Amino acid sequence: MDLEVQRLAARQNGMVARRQLTALGLSWNAVERNISGQRWRERTPRVISTFTGKLTIDQRRWMGVLHAGPRSMLGGLTAAACHGLTGWERDAITVVVDDELSFEPVRGIRFFRSRRPFDLLRSTKPGPPRCQLEPALLLWAGYDAPLRPAYGVLAAGVQQRLTTASRLATWLDQLKPLRRSRGFRSMLRDIEGGVQSGAERDVARMCHRYGLALPHRQTVRLDRDGRRRWTDCEWVLSDGRALVLEVDGAFHMEVLQWTADLRRARRLTTPDRIVVRASAFEVRHEPDEVAKDLLGLGLLPLAA
Repeated sequence: MDLEVQRLAARQNGMVARRQLTALGLSWNAVERNISGQRWRERTPRVISTFTGKLTIDQRRWMGVLHAGPRSMLGGLTAAACHGLTGWERDAITVVVDDELSFEPVRGIRFFRSRRPFDLLRSTKPGPPRCQLEPALLLWAGYDAPLRPAYGVLAAGVQQRLTTASRLATWLDQLKPLRRSRGFRSMLRDIEGGVQSGAERDVARMCHRYGLALPHRQTVRLDRDGRRRWTDCEWVLSDGRALVLEVDGAFHMEVLQWTADLRRARRLTTPDRIVVRASAFEVRHEPDEVAKDLLGLGLLPLAA
């Protein structure tokens, strides 16, 4: 193999585009001889691998951007995985292009056209060309994700310390207009520390909507270890028991915090005190589900 071709293949994890080989002076006949000799393998009409074995995930990513051409990059959850996001992997590879989809489709690759400026979006990190993490997350959350995963992936990016709420908020401004941006901005303020006030407003809105009494806020309780705790929301039921609603913010799904919250809820629960938990997402976006459960636990509407 020519030295320049070897270097190119090494940089691209064994994947090369036919146009790249032509630019290096390798004729199509030479390429076909390598393929027929089972040294190389055609992966798409535009992409060749300099080996014949099964493709790894990184090689599949290279195949996608090489097939789409030099004005393409990995996007969405594929780009996020390249930046280190875990728990959100998908089998399909997402490739963003800036021209008409005039090339052949490829099984397992999803191509999307974007008119946003690629020079702004593109990451400078080595490896397959990819979108920067923040716009990759926000664009996927805004246009490709169902509502709950849309918010979840932004929280995950911050929780995994790959980005910050502040950087995501800055990118919200750069990506205008962006679908769901108002809700994303509100959630990012919650992540930065304002969840208590945001949750308080959302609980009050839920109560007004479903005719529930406003709860007592930040009630001081002693848990079974004698530690002083402040509960988020409390109601007194008709039988004298207390119903406690704890609202978990975006960071409560981190393993250590989640475990601590579960322990706190157990130790606040007594025969006369029911403790239930809801996420800030549920209270804001799915209040009917929370209200239905509170009513099911004995909370009576004001008209009752």
